[in-house]
Amino acid sequence: MNASAIVFQNPRQLSVQTLELRGLAPGEVEVEVDFSGISTGTERLLWDGSMPAFPGMGYPLVPGYETTGHVVSKHPEGTDGLNLGDRVFVPGSYSFEGVHNLFGGAGSRLVASCARVVKVQAELERNATLLALAATAYHSVAMGGTREPAAPPALIIGHGIMGRLLARLTVAAGAPAPVVWETNAQRREGAQGYSVIDPQDDDRKDYPAIYDVSGDASIVNQLIGRLKPGGELVLAGFYKQDISFAYPLAFMREATLRVASEWKRADLLATTALVHDGRLSLEGLITHTQNPGHAHEAYEQAFCDGTCLKMILDWRH
Repeated sequence: MNASAIVFQNPRQLSVQTLELRGLAPGEVEVEVDFSGISTGTERLLWDGSMPAFPGMGYPLVPGYETTGHVVSKHPEGTDGLNLGDRVFVPGSYSFEGVHNLFGGAGSRLVASCARVVKVQAELERNATLLALAATAYHSVAMGGTREPAAPPALIIGHGIMGRLLARLTVAAGAPAPVVWETNAQRREGAQGYSVIDPQDDDRKDYPAIYDVSGDASIVNQLIGRLKPGGELVLAGFYKQDISFAYPLAFMREATLRVASEWKRADLLATTALVHDGRLSLEGLITHTQNPGHAHEAYEQAFCDGTCLKMILDWRH
């Protein structure tokens, strides 16, 4: 069977191609895709060719790890937990032959393991594509349940979609509302229960925990200078430059620097439960939708338009 997919042939060279979809193995389902999201973090680096060495890296590749659709077929073995018609979130796949599947979610049909997909409420519709980002934000504090949860953010750097989700999760957890820094005036709108300010308007230098989701490696020294003694700086973005900092400043603060990695399944399940229970809202975060036939324009807008908070591809037509 064949399916349509977004293919990065080389950096900045994109096409929609018909690719061979591999067959089902035990424990796998076939998903007809409704929506897939465009990531402005790792996917941007794949698009412009600046992604550091990464397992499975290579061109041509099918990107995407923010996909939702419904189950249309399943292997008779190992798929008892899912039924035909179930709505699911798919965090990427290894569906397509002849290309690198990194991360393999931007296609009209996918083959995915039941151990990876998550059943979601049908009424979430396109908002379900945001679960991977929400789980990433959740993981930066919860750390996949492998350690005791960290101190929640008192200051968040960046009011893009990750910053908004992290702030919403902090408020939903009952922690004190964080402050969010945002240099782009257009992105200071849309706060829900927390404040968003220009960094120039903040003179506080005693934050106990600062979470950077901007991906800007050049501001690490500035952020360390805003910590209280013994405070923690969490790098929760994705950085293509090496991270460096002035040791004397960090020494005087006795600062802790922690790197938050990608979400684990425990984070995804916990975040999905928060959404299903109504404690975490995903509303108001998707700003643009495009047809896959206009994928090149969609990717350019997602990465270059400051008003585009989140771009979604609609595969239903």
